[in-house]
Amino acid sequence: MVSRLLIGIWAAFDFLLLCAGIVSLVLSIVWSAPDILMNMVLSRADLTAGTILGIALLITFALSIGGIIQRKHVNTGLYLLNYALLVDAIGVVIIGTFVWWFTLKEMNNFHNLWLAESVNNRIALQDKFKCCGFFDGTDGVAIGGTFCVNDQFVNNLTASFCVTPITQFADGTLNSIFTTVYAFMAIIICFFLATLCVIKRRQEEERFRKIDEKRGGKGFV
Repeated sequence: MVSRLLIGIWAAFDFLLLCAGIVSLVLSIVWSAPDILMNMVLSRADLTAGTILGIALLITFALSIGGIIQRKHVNTGLYLLNYALLVDAIGVVIIGTFVWWFTLKEMNNFHNLWLAESVNNRIALQDKFKCCGFFDGTDGVAIGGTFCVNDQFVNNLTASFCVTPITQFADGTLNSIFTTVYAFMAIIICFFLATLCVIKRRQEEERFRKIDEKRGGKGFV
C-alpha cells in the first residue's frame, strides 16, 4: 500500500492548495469593497482574475478528494487532478507576471490613474496623505478639502506631493500580491510531483497484485 509518509506529504500539499484557494478568493472579495486607494491599485479585472484563480484552486482541491478516494487500481481522478494543476500553474504564471510587470512602471502607471480619478477622489486622497498634485502642485491637483484649500497654498508647497505615498502603498501591496501568487506555484509544483508519486506507487501495487493472482495468491518469498 501507499506509505503513510507519502500520503501525509500529499495531504499536506493538498491542504496548502485549499488554503491558497481560500486566500485568493477571500482577498479578492474583501479588496473589491469601495476604497479609493485600493480600487486604484487593483482594477476590477485584477480582482476578477483573483476570484477566478481562487475558484479554480478550490475546484482542484475537490478533484483531489475525488481522485484519492477512488479504488486503488483506478487512477483516473488523479490524472485529472494533475491536468487541473497544470491549468492552475498557467493561471498563476499569467496573473503573477502581469502584476509584476505593472510594478516596473509604477510612477507612470499611477500618474495616469491619478489623472483619470474624479476630482472628489483626488481631494480625498490629498486629504488622506496631506499632499497636493501628483508629481508637483500643478500636476492634476484638485483644489478643495482640508489640505489643498486654495491655489495660494498649493503654489507655496515645495514638497508634499502625492506620488510618494501612493506609489509606496501600491508598491508594498503589489509586491506582496505577486510574491504570494508565485508562492502558489511552489505549492502546485510540489503537489503535482506528490500526486505523480502516489500514482506510481498505486500502479506498482496493482501490478504486484495481478502477479500475485497469477501465482495463486501465494505472494512472494
